[in-house]
Amino acid sequence: MKVHLKSLGCRLNEAELEQWSQQYIAEGYAISKSIEDADLLVLNTCAVTNEASRKSRNLINRMQRRNPAAKLVVTGCHSSLIPQQTEKTAGVDLVIPNDKKPVLATISLDQLHLKTTSRTPRTADDIALYSRGRHRAFIKIQDGCRYRCSFCIVTVARGNERSRSVEEIVSEIRRFEEQGIQEAVLTGVHVGGFGSDNDSSLYQLVEKILLDTHIPRLRFASVEPWDLPDHFFSLFDDKRVLPHMHLPLQSGADSVLRRMSRRCKTKEFSALVDTARNSVMGFNITSDIIVGFPGETEQEWEQTMKFVESTGFGHLHIFPYSPREGTKAARLPDQIDAKTKQRRCKELSALAESMKQASMNKLLGTTQQVLWEKPVQQPNGEMLYHGYTPNFHRIKTLAPTTESLEYQITDVLVATIDSTDSTLSGTLRKS
Repeated sequence: MKVHLKSLGCRLNEAELEQWSQQYIAEGYAISKSIEDADLLVLNTCAVTNEASRKSRNLINRMQRRNPAAKLVVTGCHSSLIPQQTEKTAGVDLVIPNDKKPVLATISLDQLHLKTTSRTPRTADDIALYSRGRHRAFIKIQDGCRYRCSFCIVTVARGNERSRSVEEIVSEIRRFEEQGIQEAVLTGVHVGGFGSDNDSSLYQLVEKILLDTHIPRLRFASVEPWDLPDHFFSLFDDKRVLPHMHLPLQSGADSVLRRMSRRCKTKEFSALVDTARNSVMGFNITSDIIVGFPGETEQEWEQTMKFVESTGFGHLHIFPYSPREGTKAARLPDQIDAKTKQRRCKELSALAESMKQASMNKLLGTTQQVLWEKPVQQPNGEMLYHGYTPNFHRIKTLAPTTESLEYQITDVLVATIDSTDSTLSGTLRKS
């Protein structure tokens, strides 16, 4: 029996797929990369924007059309917000709410009366990440959020904060480490809120991971900027903690941040950025910006552009505001028209690209350690590998077919920037 797992949206959704992969393998299932080849399909949906919900609906229909004989299980934020409607979708056999995700594999196999043969994974094909072609482990450390940003529907879909135990997280990272995984990414809905319900903290969790595991590389997924104490960046003294964080800003105008119910002002964000960069050499900060939030004036937009430019991000995720039913922002007056949002997105995208180029320029001529992903063979027979520098810039290199780099960390001399795809290019350094 084979199961195909598919995810839309955030890294937390991807982390959940990794947990389910291990659960299904333990029940005797093989992980299939192909929809058509699977007996069971599991889709983890997203609802962070209207576009994400549209993609979720389309993917449900597409998976059913491509393999109508397979059982189809749907979960995630989109289906949790409209469970009855999702259940009625043609081809959907089971909808599992977000709060039942920890036991999703058991529920699906029981309720769909599918065969199981419990076993212990023994080969490389049994390793969930390898079988899904993944090269880093996303570790779910918590779920839910106690804050209510006015634009966010995810907190409605995910519910209250629930932290996993430190011991459980450390144990999971150890298992990945034993399987040869070189990098772990800590993820959740409110990563910085970890420990609010179990007398711990994100700082203490990372200390424990560094003490009790030997994972070579540790990253953070998105962390709200108000959650980080001044001493947090001392964690980066251990070079296994990689010099990059995604700190969502959302707007560079304090008046807009108030309407968003954000807990961080621009002055506080700037102070945090300064602390990070002064504490950690080469620290790269990436962020999110919502364009065209209700009531956003031209003056407020200019404030955002100036603040973003003065901060200098290595990369930006840019989202045109999308009203989500059930959020406070959807009821605010002065919704911004599509043409204005499109213009502003274009302006910000141009600025974001120039900041990214400036950030990559700083790496030219330096030696970086890169974790390599699956290669693509070139017409001349060489293998083209992609990976990420420690501060999370995409980089590529060519290697002969006789030299396998996948899943390996090697030193690379950064040589050029490829303007066609905004990635670095480098040459391998021989030890």
